[in-house]
Amino acid sequence: MSTEGGTAAITPELYKTITAVVDERVKGIKATREDFDRLQALIAELIAAQRELAEAQTRTEERIGRIELIIERLAEAQQRTEERIGRLENAMERLAEAQQRTEERIGRLENAMERLAEAQQRTEERIGRLENAMERLAEAQQRTEERVDRLENAMERLAEAQQRTEEAVAHLAREVGKLREDIGFGLEDVAKVVLPGYLERHLHILVDDLERRFFTIDGEEIELNLYGEGKKEGKDIVILGEAKSRIYEREVRKFIRDVSKVLPVVKGKGEVVKVMFGYLVHPSATKQGEAHDVLIVASYQR
Repeated sequence: MSTEGGTAAITPELYKTITAVVDERVKGIKATREDFDRLQALIAELIAAQRELAEAQTRTEERIGRIELIIERLAEAQQRTEERIGRLENAMERLAEAQQRTEERIGRLENAMERLAEAQQRTEERIGRLENAMERLAEAQQRTEERVDRLENAMERLAEAQQRTEEAVAHLAREVGKLREDIGFGLEDVAKVVLPGYLERHLHILVDDLERRFFTIDGEEIELNLYGEGKKEGKDIVILGEAKSRIYEREVRKFIRDVSKVLPVVKGKGEVVKVMFGYLVHPSATKQGEAHDVLIVASYQR
C-alpha cells in the first residue's frame, strides 16, 4: 500500500484479498444487525478504497500521460539530436575531405619546395662557377692589361725608333738631294740601278733597262719615270713603276690611278708588274700596295 497526498491507495491485489475475506466472513457468521452495520461500514470502506483506487489510477494515468508526453518530447529531441549529429557527421566528412585535399596540397607544396631547393642549389653552383670564371677572367684581364701596357711601351719605343728612322731617312734624302745637285745623280737613277737586280733576285724577272716614259691618253699626259720591258721564264713582262722619295698611302693611290689609265695602252705587250721605289715607305703604303698588287721597294732593300 502507498499513499499520495495523505490518502491510502488500495491496489487491485489488496482489493481482491479484502473481498475474499468479506465473502468468507459473510458465509461463516449469522447476519445480525451489528454484523450488517459492520458489513455496511466495511463496504463503505471498500467503496471509498475503490474510489481512492480509481483516483490513484487516474492520477497514475495522468502521470503516465505526462511521462509519455515527456518521452515524445525526448524522442523529438533525440530525433533533432540525431539530425544534428548527422549534420555534424556530414560536416566532419567534408572537413576530413578538405583536410585530405589540404594534405595533398601541402604534399605538392613540399615537392615544389624540394624542387625549388634543388634548383636553388644548382643556381648557387652555377653562380659559383660563374664567380670562378669571373675570377679567372679578371686574372686574364689583368694579364692582358699588363701585356697591353708592355705593347704600349713597345709601340712607344717603336714610334720613337720610327721617328728616328724617318728623321734619318729625311736626312739621307736631303743628303742625296745635295748629292744629286752636286753630281746630278737622283732617286730615279738609283732605282734604275737597284730595281733590275731586285726584280731578278726576288721575281726572276730579267729587264735590261728602265726609263722615263710619257703616255698621252684622251688628251692627258701621264708620266711614269720607271718603264721597262723584260722576260720571266720566257714570258713577256712590262714594268710600270714610279720613284718617290717618301711613299705614303696617297702616293700609292695616285700611282694606281695613273697605271689604270696606262694599262689599255700596254695591253698585249705582256704581263704588267707595278712597282714603286723610294727612300721611305710608310706602313700605310705597304698595306695599300698589297691590296692592289703593287710591289713597293725601299732603297735599302736588296
